[in-house]
Amino acid sequence: MNTALWVIASVLALTFLAAGLMKISQPREKLAASGMTWTTDVSPGAVKSVGAVEVLGAVGLIVPAALGIAPALAAWAASGLVAIMLGATVLHLRRKEATALPVALLLLILAAVVAWGRFGPYAF
Repeated sequence: MNTALWVIASVLALTFLAAGLMKISQPREKLAASGMTWTTDVSPGAVKSVGAVEVLGAVGLIVPAALGIAPALAAWAASGLVAIMLGATVLHLRRKEATALPVALLLLILAAVVAWGRFGPYAF
């Protein structure tokens, strides 16, 4: 199970790193044009903040445990990503964006599995 948690955490880290860097580096208008229409409902600073939190969460899933420096941070990072995805799910429900819900829910579930495993039976 430890290997499965590493694989899930790695997939989550790559996904959130890519998404976060995109939110940080692209203007809000370009993100909206590429399909992230929710960005038109929030300030540019909020979009950049979400991107920064996603990048930090991605780093937190892997780096502390891989280096053996405060490896418990991986569980906290996973919990933070669960919170981000809960917010994303609520946002997409409010905007009636049904096509975005499956991805948001999948990422939420995967992050919750990592948090459960790292806080519980497979803690470092």
